[in-house]
Amino acid sequence: MDGTAIIIILAIAGVASVLLFAIKGILDQLPDVFDSASRARDAWERFKKKHDEAAKPDDTEEPPPPATVPADDDEQPPAAA
Repeated sequence: MDGTAIIIILAIAGVASVLLFAIKGILDQLPDVFDSASRARDAWERFKKKHDEAAKPDDTEEPPPPATVPADDDEQPPAAA
């Protein structure tokens, strides 16, 4: 009975040790995961911003003035040679 109790205690300690080692490994990777998620979110926002800007016409340019002929223009256009 004494040998069985010692083996059970050692098995529980071994499982706890492996579990703590696995949790530490996962927690060590979390900062990298968060950095990657942040970079992916920023890239997606830049992509959407460029896509939205390309869809809109540029409002900063002024339209050309209308090409109308004044009403008091009685002069005939020049004849072709």
